[in-house]
Amino acid sequence: MSAADEILDIVDENDQVIGQFPRGRAYAEGLRHRCVFIQARDAEGRLFVHRRTPTKLVFPSLYDMFVGGVVGAGETYDDAALREAEEELGVSGLPRPVFLFKFLYDGGARGSWWSAVYEVRCEPAVRPQVEEVAWHDFLSEAEVERRLSDWEWVPDGLAAYELLRAHRATG
Repeated sequence: MSAADEILDIVDENDQVIGQFPRGRAYAEGLRHRCVFIQARDAEGRLFVHRRTPTKLVFPSLYDMFVGGVVGAGETYDDAALREAEEELGVSGLPRPVFLFKFLYDGGARGSWWSAVYEVRCEPAVRPQVEEVAWHDFLSEAEVERRLSDWEWVPDGLAAYELLRAHRATG
């Protein structure tokens, strides 16, 4: 099954399930669905940053400071966060990511998606999926801040990052 065929829950403005459609249709029609964003840090507290492959359905070749993806039909945000973190980082046995907050991202013509933001400590060596990640490294928070204006970032990840900074500031 291709990524475009994966079945997603379609949700309303209150994050209540109102239907199910394949990911490809949800993206093409801008249907509201669910996503998870997981900020992964290594033992030194550095952030996992990567550039997406050019074959990604959404935001190909852009940089991201989160791993994550869509929540499958019937899947919980928490289960999706652990699955996506382990898949994208290429590790197993991660601790369960810690939920921080949820927000409704408005992608304009691309639609909108409910986005749950998590954090996780990743101490094993990462082996990111080559289908998902073209380049990766663990960067200090200061280095990520310096790169915000230099690199082209995925817009939903950038929105999540800004909200996470505000969340931590008011913490």
